[in-house]
Amino acid sequence: MTVQVNVYEAKTNLSKLLELVQQGERVIISKNGKPVADLIFHEPNKVIFDGLKGQVHYDEDEFNAADAEIAAMWDPDLEVETFSDPA
Repeated sequence: MTVQVNVYEAKTNLSKLLELVQQGERVIISKNGKPVADLIFHEPNKVIFDGLKGQVHYDEDEFNAADAEIAAMWDPDLEVETFSDPA
């Protein structure tokens, strides 16, 4: 079942409308007779760990070399081994 209310009714009866939503109802809030928002039950996002496992690849040596270059920018006295691009 769907319930449609205007903005004033929604402000006045928000707690009651939220109870309806918790019971599975859908509430449409209208302004000047035109629907502008839906109150629906919140579905939490499902978190998927390792979603890209096996799809993302990187060169660990190159990754670590970038850290050394960045560290050298902050500490000029730091001796850093630089790598040159063979291409």
